[in-house]
Amino acid sequence: MMKKISILVFISLILFSCKCKKIDSAAKLDGTWELNYITGPKIAFDGLYPNKKPIITFNTKDNQVSGNNSCNSYTGKLAVNGNKIDFTQPMAVTKMMCPDGQQGEQTYMSTLQKINSYNITDDGKTLNLISDDIAMMRFTKSKL
Repeated sequence: MMKKISILVFISLILFSCKCKKIDSAAKLDGTWELNYITGPKIAFDGLYPNKKPIITFNTKDNQVSGNNSCNSYTGKLAVNGNKIDFTQPMAVTKMMCPDGQQGEQTYMSTLQKINSYNITDDGKTLNLISDDIAMMRFTKSKL
């Protein structure tokens, strides 16, 4: 009987002393995502982004977000807490001339400012950026 108790205590110590690495849910954001849906504009998605779809890249380790809004590149500080996300901090944006994509670029950047949470599908391939429980933007994980 004493031997069984000793074995149980030993196994318990091993299990509870495990310094198992907790997987950070925000780390699921890491990588590049391509926009495939945006709510709001009356213009069709392909009309907003005729030449190039916007992308967003997350680096949770360095708390950085960057991407391309279909014409100009942007970069800024990433603020994530659980499934809450904040894009209201100022971002640096290049100022290239964008005759074809100006409305799409403005729609993308202004919608990003409204986002306050996110979710990622179980298969990890779809990112939804949400404003007050409404999915405003949908991205697909890029193979880049």
